[in-house]
Order: sequence, then C-alpha cells, then structure tokens
Amino acid sequence: MSRRGRVTVGVLVGVFILFTLLGWGIDAYTDYLWFDEVKKTSVFSGVLVTRLVLFLVVGAVMTLIVAGNLYLAYRLRPLLRPHSNEQVTLERYRMILAPRLGTWITVTGLVIGFFAGLSAQSRWGDWMLFRNGGDFGVKDPEFNVDISFYIFEYPLWRYLLGLAFTAVVLSVIGSLAVHYIFGGVRLQGVGDRMTTAARAHLTTLVAIFVLLKAVAYVLDRRALLLEQHVSPGLYGAGYTDVNALLPAKEILAYISVVVAIAIIVFSNAVMRNLVWPGVSLALLAISAVAIGGIYPLAVQNFQVKPSLLDKEQKYIERSIESTRTAFALENTEVTQLPSSSGRPPETLPSDTSAQNVRLIDPQIVSQAFTQSQQSRGFYDFGDKLDVDRYTVDGKTQDYVVGAREIDDSKLTALQRNWLNRHTVYTHGYGLVAAPANEFCGTGLPYFASGLIGNQGAENTGDCITPTAALEAEQPRIYYGEKSTEYAIVGQVDSGKNVEFDRPQDQSTQGGEVYYTYSGEGGVEIGSFFRRMVFAIKNTESNFLLSDAVNANSKLMYIREPRERVAKVAPFLTVDGDPYPAVVDGRIKWILDGYTTAKTYPYAQRINLATETKDELTGTGSFALARDDVNYMRNSVKATVDAYDGTVTLYEFDDKDPVLKAWNKSFGGDLIVPKDQIPQSLADHFRYPADMFKVQRNLLTRFHVTDARTFFSGEDFWQVPNAPDSPQSGYQPPYYLNVKLPDQNETRFQLTAGVTPLNRENMAALVSGSYVAGQPRLEIFELPDGKVVPGPVQVHQQMVNASNISQQLTLLNRGGQASVLYGNLISLPLGGDILYVEPVYVRSSQANAAPLLQKVLMSYGDGRYVVLEDNLQKGLEALAALGKSNAPPNTGTTDPGGTTDPGPTPSAGATTTPPANQPPTQITPELSQAAAAVDKAIADLKAAQQAGDFVKQGAALKALDDAINRFQAAQQAAGTSTPATATSTNPSPTPSG
Repeated sequence: MSRRGRVTVGVLVGVFILFTLLGWGIDAYTDYLWFDEVKKTSVFSGVLVTRLVLFLVVGAVMTLIVAGNLYLAYRLRPLLRPHSNEQVTLERYRMILAPRLGTWITVTGLVIGFFAGLSAQSRWGDWMLFRNGGDFGVKDPEFNVDISFYIFEYPLWRYLLGLAFTAVVLSVIGSLAVHYIFGGVRLQGVGDRMTTAARAHLTTLVAIFVLLKAVAYVLDRRALLLEQHVSPGLYGAGYTDVNALLPAKEILAYISVVVAIAIIVFSNAVMRNLVWPGVSLALLAISAVAIGGIYPLAVQNFQVKPSLLDKEQKYIERSIESTRTAFALENTEVTQLPSSSGRPPETLPSDTSAQNVRLIDPQIVSQAFTQSQQSRGFYDFGDKLDVDRYTVDGKTQDYVVGAREIDDSKLTALQRNWLNRHTVYTHGYGLVAAPANEFCGTGLPYFASGLIGNQGAENTGDCITPTAALEAEQPRIYYGEKSTEYAIVGQVDSGKNVEFDRPQDQSTQGGEVYYTYSGEGGVEIGSFFRRMVFAIKNTESNFLLSDAVNANSKLMYIREPRERVAKVAPFLTVDGDPYPAVVDGRIKWILDGYTTAKTYPYAQRINLATETKDELTGTGSFALARDDVNYMRNSVKATVDAYDGTVTLYEFDDKDPVLKAWNKSFGGDLIVPKDQIPQSLADHFRYPADMFKVQRNLLTRFHVTDARTFFSGEDFWQVPNAPDSPQSGYQPPYYLNVKLPDQNETRFQLTAGVTPLNRENMAALVSGSYVAGQPRLEIFELPDGKVVPGPVQVHQQMVNASNISQQLTLLNRGGQASVLYGNLISLPLGGDILYVEPVYVRSSQANAAPLLQKVLMSYGDGRYVVLEDNLQKGLEALAALGKSNAPPNTGTTDPGGTTDPGPTPSAGATTTPPANQPPTQITPELSQAAAAVDKAIADLKAAQQAGDFVKQGAALKALDDAINRFQAAQQAAGTSTPATATSTNPSPTPSG
C-alpha cells in the first residue's frame, strides 16, 4: 500500500473511532445527567465502574495469557531447522512476521482481550452478587450447602471456568501455529516432529486444559441439582444422578488429575514422546463415555424405569418442596368449600361481597373514559384501565382508574410539528376514577374524579359524582405510560406560559389554560454545551436554533414509569401493569419489582414471558422478557411521581437475600426500608399481577404435595381460557374487594379460577391478598364430588339460554350494534360459585363507546341464570329462584319416581320452551310493538351519530320498553315461550 493509501485508511479509521467514542461519551454523559436528576448516581457509577474494571481486568488477563504463550512459543523456536521443502515455504512467512513479531503478537492479544473484556463487562451483575451475597439460611438437600452458593457464587465460577477454557484453547491454537511457522513443529524432514521445548510447552497447556476439565466435573456435580432430570418433568438430581452420575463425575475428576500429571510426566520426563499422553487422553475420553454415559444409562433403564415411582419418590418430594419455597408457595392456605344444595341462598341480595362484585371492565370501559372524559382528541387513557381502592366517607370501595395523558399519535398534522410535540403538549391532566360496581342510566360509569371544569357534563348527563377525596392537589402528569417523547419544560417567553394545560370551563372566556412547569423534574439545558450535547443525542438542531429553548429550560426524557424504574434498578424485573394512585394529594405510579434467579436447586424453571401471558398481555399491560427463572420474589414496591418523576424503591420483602445483596452492592441506601413506607401509600399496594400468574400456574401442579399423587398427575389443574373468546388466550385474574370463605374481613384481592386438567368444570379458586402488610396466598377447593361449570362452560350456558339469547339478539338491534361481554367474575358464596358477567352494547358507529346495559348472573351448576338491569336486581332474582323447590329450567324427579315440573319462572329466569311451540299469530298489538322497536332503533342511531350520551340513554330506555312490549305481544299472540319478566330499563340511580 502506498503512503497516501495508508494515510487515507488511517484517517478513516480515526474518524470512525472518534465518532464511536463521541457517541459513547454523549450516551454516558446524558445517562449521568438523568441519574443525577433522580438522585441515583450510585447506580450509574456502580454499574459503570464495575463494567469498566471487569473489561480491563479480564481483557488484560486474557491478553497476557494469549500473547504470553505466543511470545513463549517464539522464544522456544529452534535456532537450526533441518532443510526441507516445508521449511522453504515457511521461510516467506517468517520473513514477514519476524521483523514486527512483537506488534503482531500484541495486536492479536489485544483483539482477543478486547472481546473477552466485552464478554466480562456484561457479567457485572454476577460479580456484584458474588461480592455482596449473604446466606439464605436454607441448605440444598443433597450436598447440605447453603443456597447462597448456587445463587451468588455458582454463576460466576461457571463463567470463569468457561473463560479459562477459552484462554487455554486459544493459547494452544496460537502456540501451535507459532511453533509450526518457526520450526518447533514439523511435518517433514529428518528427526523428531516436535522439539523438546515445543513439546513441553504444548503438553503443559493440554495438561492445564485437562485439569480445568477436572474442575468442570466438580461443578457439574452441583449443576445436576439445577437441570431437568427428575421424573415426571421436574428439576434437580434424580435417582440415577445421585447414585450413578454423581459418583461418576467424582471419579472422572480424579481421572482427569491423573491424566494431566501423566501427560506432563510421560511427554517430558520419562518417554519424552506423545504416545502415552495420547493414550491417557483416549482413556479419559473412554472413561467419560463409559462411566459418565453408559453406566448411568444402564442404571436408568434397568433399575429406575421398572420401579420409577419408588426410585424417584424421594426426589419428587425434594422438587416439590424446593419449587414451593423458591416461588413463595410454601405458606399457601387451602380451604375446602362446603358442599351445598346448589340453590342460591336467600341472603344473596344482602351479602356484602356479592354487592361488591366489580361490573366495570377495565378493558372495555377504557373507550368510554376516552369518549366521555378526554375533552380534547389528543387525550387518551390507554387500552386498559386499572383497578384500585379508596376509602370515601369511611367506606372502602374499589374503583376503576385511568390517567388522562396526551397521546402523541393522536395529535393532528398541524399539532405534530417539533415545537408543539416537545414544548406545548408536554403533559396530561388528572386521574379519572369511577366506582367499579356502579353505572348510570346511560350505561356509562359514574365518574368521581379527574374532571376538567364542566367538560363531559353535557355528554354524560347525571353520570358525574365529584368526590374530593379522589382529587389530586397536583393533577398534572408529566411522567406516564404515554410519555414516549421527550419534553422541554420550564421555558418562559416574556412571562407567557406556553405549555397546554387543560381546556377552560366553557363559562370562562379564553378557552384554554396554559402552564409553566415549576417542579424538580427534568435536566437543565440552559447552557450552550448541554444544548449542543442533546442536539447531537437527538439529532435535532432546534435545541440550538429554537427560541423555545432558553436559560430556564429543562429536558424530560425517559419518562415512562416502567422504563424509569428499570433504569434505576436494572437488577429488577418490573411488573407489566403499573397503576396510578392519588397518594397525599399527588398522582403516583405504583410498580411491583421482582428479584429473580436461575440457579435455585431442585426448583422448577419457568419462562416469565410464557407464564405471565394471557388475554390482556400487550393490551394495556406489558409482556415480560423471555427469561428463564426458578426463583422469584416481589421484593420491591416502586413509585414514580407523575409530576416530578421522582423514583422511590421501597423494600417490601425484608427477608429476601437477593434484594439485600443488590442493595449492598449500591451502597446500602438505594432501597428504602420497609418500616419507612408511608401508610397512605401502603393502602394502595395490591397483590402483583405477574407474580400471581406465575404462582397460579405453578399451583396447578404444585398444590399437590404428595409425591405419589404428583407422579400420577390425577389431581392436576389448568388455567381456563377467556370465557367469551377462548382462542384469545388464558383468562386473566381480576381484582375484587370482597370477603371470601373463612376470611375475617373484606380484602382487596386478586382472584382466578382453575379447572381440572383437560376439563372445563371449576376445580378451585386462587386468591392473593395482603394481610397486615404480608402476602397471603389461598386456595378455595370445591368438593371432589361436586361438578360446577367453569368460566367457559358457564358463559356458554348463560348466553345460550333461550330467553336470554333472545334478549341478547335484540340488543344487537338489527346489526346496528354489537354485544360485548365484560370480565366473568367467579365468587365463592354459600358453598357454591356466583358468576357475574356484565353485558355491554356498542354501536356500529366508528369510535362508539361501549355502554353497560345488562348483567348476566349464574349460580351453582349453571341452572340458575338471570339477565337483569343491575347487580342488585340480579341478586334478588337469583335469591327468588333459590326459594323454589326446583331449578326453573328442569323438572326434578323425587325418590318415588314422580316428576315435579317446578314453579312458575320468576323474574329474569330462563326457561326451556316446549318442542311443540305453536307459531306466533300476527296481531295489531304485535305490529305496533314491532313498529315501536324500529322507531327506538332509529332514535338510538340518530343519538349515536350526534354523539349525545344523554339522548342515547333515553333512546336505550325507549328501546327496552319497546322490546318488553314486543315480547308481551308475542306471548299474547300465541307463542308458548314465557317472556322474561325482567325490565330492561337502565336505572337512573347507581346500580350496586
């Protein structure tokens, strides 16, 4: 290459390195500014320094080992080489390498060291836990070693062993190449094929490799407790592993030590050739196959398989116990629900838990929130709302809540310029809440907070009941789930506020209110240097050119709550469903953080993404990463202030050794102790959804603690699919504020039903709640001899009941609307299961909000089904059915063989029409009723097109009246199918 070419290449390489280093430097600097804003620089410096030290140390060690062996191979070259064609050919390479051999060796070592350092710096977490881990206080059942060895030490030892293998292998390959080039190893010519020095060097490296293999065998013994071996499909060492593989690996470790010694001795001191070292290596390979493979296989086939349960029973018990401990299942309480008559109890309408059943579906009602409370088209509440509870006037009640945020994707084309997106539309406004078991006459929720002036009042009629206890003193939301863009705030232009705050009351002149941020959040970017840095970071020249960025400006970035917590605590797995709450007058996002591990002995390994996926994953809740773990704790409750972005990590599990190790790694003050959690915040803690899903899925198998029963699998359960759409995935758990059997008080708890394996009837309900600040996991099992339909079955029974299916068909209004089914709640009451499913109607008009119109309810074995206007009427109808001697749909046969046809159907009950039903006669009354239905449908369509919720409610009421008249006319005209006596008029008062 010419001198000019070399200069050109050097300049290009220099420019590339400069821009790469510049990018890294800017990323590091902006990260530091962000951590400084949230006052968590200990995390930034701790991780950065640890990664840098690991990179340098491991890179330097690897460089020295490889480069040192290459240089040693060169120094051991023979001064005289026998003449041969091979040596003549190699002389060309020697002439190229020899003048700059030091440079070649250094560059090779540095390249290998660089990649080794990159690999090592990613292990910063393993190193921190290795240095700061403490004891678990629990020992593994095989080696009697504290679990801390497997969690804190084993991963790093395994990595270092792999690194040592890599260093030795690369050294062998490189040294062999140098020896060959410089004549230490020859393929042609007279005399030995390898000089004494080359033989000593290479055989020593091979001996070291074999010694490392001995260490690997020792670690492999511990690794058997982490792998899947125990039948059926459990983890840990089974009978074959303990009685065949463990001794085999110990023997192989000793053999490896002997072989390593033999290689050095026979190749350098005794015979001074490679024959016997080669024989030793061959014997080691044969021993590994025979002792480590054939013998365990023989034990498995001839001893274990013929009596599998007897051999594996002990190890099945170990796996069950370890799994329950690793996932906090060991204290799960099991309650056997009593057997009952199957009839709805008379006390059902007055039961507090039944009255507290949530009707408002957080997923379906989100659009109603958006339509009724958004005030501007760019506001949004997300795909799914959240459920929390508040105490108002001494009564604790669950509420469906949503944060009104700005969705950048909904800004108009004129609004989406850089100035508007980043300096004007910077924040949302208000937390909107609605009681979870009430709805108003139009089918909308009763909005209790987060209202903007009188916006929405004209569209929601009397569906607003302002509650001061739910209002935030600082309602602005600068940090939220929709905050995907950076925001520039705090800028003042001649004293004029520029940030859009909220629409003004219509009675006030001015139309809109503007605001200037005055909180502590954001990074100051008033200086030219910082503006230039962020201009490069975001590839945006407006940081330097726009007048909107001035000396008072602050930049907010990384504003999503999950992303902020994950950055502050990179060792946590953050729950996929953050939720907002009003705490001490401020809106705070509350998130659950999990500590996890992959190396808990004998514990079942699960994939977080798979185990937490259900119908709602990706729709309002985030999917977890595809991490395989076998230990999990809800150790942290994190909060993010919606106004200033403050991130606070609170210790929740004060006994978790993993969290203690992480906290110690970052100075000991990163996590706020549990006893310092404000009670006002603790009142809003709820059992975490993703943790519950993992525990529920594991309990489908590990509720069985008897090894023999577990082996047979006869009592395993499964998670049911979504009732109204089984193909969409598993049914998600749901939050309820209820009192379940044997509970002393009403609790806010997360519940889910499970069914027997490969069957759809209900087997049990699982509940997760907090009692005195401690997690409580409970199972409510149905009696074995009792068959109660599961969620999918009961939904099909309810919607296919004759009169109910007719009413649901009429709700479609001739294709002008569609029926949507809300969350199917399963609540154990009176020894049976009460099922409650809200029925929504959504117009076919674009962006129409679903309106809650009816409530489907069933009790017991599915024969008692009602469709009513609200929850209270449904409970009363079920109680009335319970007073009868027989279910309404079927006759009952007494012991003497006579049949009682049952009583007359009560309000809302379903009946089975006779097969010989006569045709309906067309009468004037029937024609008039049909015309009234048509007119009501037309009025409803007009109200929907006008976007008038009040007129929609009136039209719905008229439509229900017309439907009732039509059914009565049908019955009078000669049809034998009894019409449902249920009034479908929406109640003008809160339904409960």
